[in-house]
Amino acid sequence: MLKGLVITPPVIGRISIGRVVERNGKRLPEKDDQFTVTSQVQSREGWLPHPLDEALRKATGGKLRSIPVRMLFSDPSLNLRADYSLFDRTTGRPVCVGNGESCRRSAAEGMATLPCPSPDACPFAKGDCKPYARLNVVIGEEDALGSFVLRTTSYNTIRTLAARLQYFQAVSGGLLACMPLELKLRGKSTTMSFRSAIFYVDLVVRSGITLEDAIAEAKQLDASRRASGFDQDALDEAARKGFANGAFEDLAEDVPAVVEEFFPEGGHVTVQGKNGKDPPASLMGRLEEKAARLGVT
Repeated sequence: MLKGLVITPPVIGRISIGRVVERNGKRLPEKDDQFTVTSQVQSREGWLPHPLDEALRKATGGKLRSIPVRMLFSDPSLNLRADYSLFDRTTGRPVCVGNGESCRRSAAEGMATLPCPSPDACPFAKGDCKPYARLNVVIGEEDALGSFVLRTTSYNTIRTLAARLQYFQAVSGGLLACMPLELKLRGKSTTMSFRSAIFYVDLVVRSGITLEDAIAEAKQLDASRRASGFDQDALDEAARKGFANGAFEDLAEDVPAVVEEFFPEGGHVTVQGKNGKDPPASLMGRLEEKAARLGVT
């Protein structure tokens, strides 16, 4: 295995909430109120939809606000990796990744391990560091080890997903990877969002079944997998070693798109208006845009 290269779960598609649009000569992230499942191929208009996107929309009969998924791993921290991240907007390369206690920082002499005081108290980041997480999930039955990645910098999403993964792991007796779950887009209003809706991602048992039913189904799937020779513990350990093999998870070729979507210069985020039109240059429009910067996923 090549040292210094993080071995991540195979990705066959993306899950996003919004897109990057060009406005006044600048490419800016525009948030939406629904999921989009895309391939890993881009055109001039953006990421091309994955075939599953159309199938999921037909099943929901409207906007895609829930996606049935399974987890790849039983260890919650392998499915969801969250760090405080700082990127160099000029080169698009990751500069520093930390967890609030220690960080790995790229320096002229190589990789250095240093204390991580968190973004608000870090003199090195100067406010440009923020939480960044990647969640890998399995959609459908076609590829048992191929995943779709959801990237986010939303505190609400990261906190909610982390809690849900831990809870489902606990109540299922360690059978998180066998639980029938779904990603669900939720909205809420706060004083800081000026009572406009902000959206975040939640993880729940699939629609139409109870938690008890989901646990029973997980036990059946686990028994079936064990009978076939499937070793979940070995898969988790292989993933654990792969993540520990390098300092930065995202490939250099993927980082510019990540920076463009999640770390825009000046933190500028736009909100998609009704019917896909630009939001009006009104006070309410500006307040909604500010709300998006505060909390939209």
